[in-house]
Amino acid sequence: MVRLKRLLAPFIAATLLTGALQAQAEQRTLRVYNWFDYITPQTLTDFQKDSGVKLVYDIFDTNEALEAKLLTGNSGYDVVVPSNVFLAKQIEAGVFQPLDRSKLPNWQHLDPSLMKLIEANDPGNKFAVPYMYGTVLIGFNPAKVKAALGDNAPVDSWDLIFKEENIAKLKQCGVSLLDSPSEILPLALQYLGLPPNSDKPADYKKAEELMLKIRPHITYFHSSKYMADMANGDICVAVGYSGSFSQAANRAKEAKNGVVVDMRLPKEGAPIWFDMLAIPKNAANPDDAHAFINYLLRPEVIAPISDFVGYPNPNKDATDKVNPAIRNNPNLYPTPEAMARLYTLKPLARDAERARTRAWTRIKSGT
Repeated sequence: MVRLKRLLAPFIAATLLTGALQAQAEQRTLRVYNWFDYITPQTLTDFQKDSGVKLVYDIFDTNEALEAKLLTGNSGYDVVVPSNVFLAKQIEAGVFQPLDRSKLPNWQHLDPSLMKLIEANDPGNKFAVPYMYGTVLIGFNPAKVKAALGDNAPVDSWDLIFKEENIAKLKQCGVSLLDSPSEILPLALQYLGLPPNSDKPADYKKAEELMLKIRPHITYFHSSKYMADMANGDICVAVGYSGSFSQAANRAKEAKNGVVVDMRLPKEGAPIWFDMLAIPKNAANPDDAHAFINYLLRPEVIAPISDFVGYPNPNKDATDKVNPAIRNNPNLYPTPEAMARLYTLKPLARDAERARTRAWTRIKSGT
């Protein structure tokens, strides 16, 4: 019996080792939670081929939806993509693990000037890597806006939205706003001459009053539906993310439906935002999460994503690889003069956050 055990020992060890390796392989599943329509399918396919990792890729369309998952304490994801202002709150809440720079050799490609801006939300750039950045601006159908407002429609100004006499005429062809109090109410505050990051609850009452005046003329609030509706000509004006209008314009061209989608960065200024790659503290697979982030930091990988989604990326060595139609468009890659009028959004004090949430509820309901 002892001799039999000795003979079988190598086979038992080999079987156990094979089982362990199989179990390890089965565990190499990476779960990513990213924005709607925000990466090329080829990127995901290529990463899986390169890494051998099974990728589970889910989507969301508001920061609030992502935050609700993160704050449960067990999101179920290994990589998530919050915007910078939400990232700051989530860092404070302790939901992310610090990045291991030794596993991110492609960090060297990031633009230092943009990384400096992001330090306002992530001091020392400890917890996140920027993926894409952009602004909130106005997308419009030139023919329909001209029909409603004439040749001198103020498409380069927030007057198009916040002056009731303008939006009332646009109602006939459809107006959409992001379903995001953290991005729409700062626009209203700025338009009123108030700080877009105001911590005064009374300021949100003023913003609410402005929004309620134009509320009857807003077709809907949604953070992704407007892309298809602009491309199809179902609405004529939207306040949305810069790159989404580039995507809508491309879809309209592909469909050959005669719809033209244009955009303008308003002359008064707008928020600039960064969508960040971060690893939740309870991520099941942090090693492959770092590998995925490092893969996206390759210039030859991120440039085609910018071409696809229509947003600039923060990779200094990828800019010359991005389609000239995108990198030379000042509404997508803002000029230095426009950059001076852009502002970052910041987390609010608790009282102001409650006031903003209450204001948004009333605005949405129209009461």
